[in-house]
Amino acid sequence: MRRDKGKLIRSFGKVMLTLVCVAALSLGIVALVGCSSGGGSDKSSGETRVFTDSLGREVEIPINLERICPSGHTAQQVLLTMAPDKMVGLSQELNDDQIAIFGDEFKDMPVFGAVLGAKDDFNREAVAAAKPQVIIDTGEAKKDTAESLDALQEQLGIPCIFIEAKLSDYGAAYENLGELLGMEERGNKLSGYCRRVYSEVEDAMKTIPESQRVNMAYLLGNNGLNAIAKTSFQAQVIDMVANNVVVVDDVSGKGNGNEISLEQIAVWNPELIIFQKGSIYDSVGDDPAWQGIAAIANDNYYQVPDDPWCWMNNPPTVNQLMGMQWLPRLLYPEAFKTSIEDVTKDYYKTMYDYDLTDAELSELLTGALPK
Repeated sequence: MRRDKGKLIRSFGKVMLTLVCVAALSLGIVALVGCSSGGGSDKSSGETRVFTDSLGREVEIPINLERICPSGHTAQQVLLTMAPDKMVGLSQELNDDQIAIFGDEFKDMPVFGAVLGAKDDFNREAVAAAKPQVIIDTGEAKKDTAESLDALQEQLGIPCIFIEAKLSDYGAAYENLGELLGMEERGNKLSGYCRRVYSEVEDAMKTIPESQRVNMAYLLGNNGLNAIAKTSFQAQVIDMVANNVVVVDDVSGKGNGNEISLEQIAVWNPELIIFQKGSIYDSVGDDPAWQGIAAIANDNYYQVPDDPWCWMNNPPTVNQLMGMQWLPRLLYPEAFKTSIEDVTKDYYKTMYDYDLTDAELSELLTGALPK
């Protein structure tokens, strides 16, 4: 009887040992799956999906994305229009005017810097501490973008997604963002807006022959002697609606454009000039050195609005959608049924969910309306 009892105890012990091993193995698998998903995974549910970005990269991401991080300044602007409530940080601090539009919650938000730009100051430790589920990069694809995003993803263990965003098709960018973030309704709304306003300008320009387009220049810098050259990524809006007289051999893609001389501007002799905010718009009319330039002599120069960002470039992203509507209405007001004031209010409401007051609109458009 004792022997039978001993066998029974030993059998029971083997069963319990087996159950413990199975449980331990199960826990190990769960832990392994959790670790393999990377720092950006949705560990609460363990559910992921594969998203194919604009570079054709297949990236595993959580199904529910609630914490997102911009890769840099262009991505920051795009995400502020699409999903500001999901952002865990900024690439650069917002100024007071920008805070007024986007809200006080951005005052104390972490600032990470930018990666993949001319200067990589992306604070990887701060990004990891903020625990985003995904890092989103937008803009123009360069030859090393995929490789750089793969390296960043491997380094941080956070999925990195690239969404192409260009002036001719921001509609596609917002559709892709809607799919990525599970915000199809918002994505479709912004996509429809972008495509509508682009088509409107494109159709209007078809009625204006190249020979009748305004010869103009876009100048910036402390002395007005930097220019955005024709064919540069920064000049997309100008090249779409006007004859950009700034033709140089070595085109700069940087936000400060190409350095030029006043003598060269005189040779080009633009009939209209737009100055970036902070340049010499306020003083150029009284400067004798500039009086030989047709645009200055004829009081045909203007200042580009810069709230919340410069409408023409710097950086060239969704802010250009406003510049694309402003500049042709400044140059050819008879070609459009809606005014600069109308489209400005519509843009701010649609893209930023912000209602401009008449006083704000008047201040914003100082120096930017036909004289």
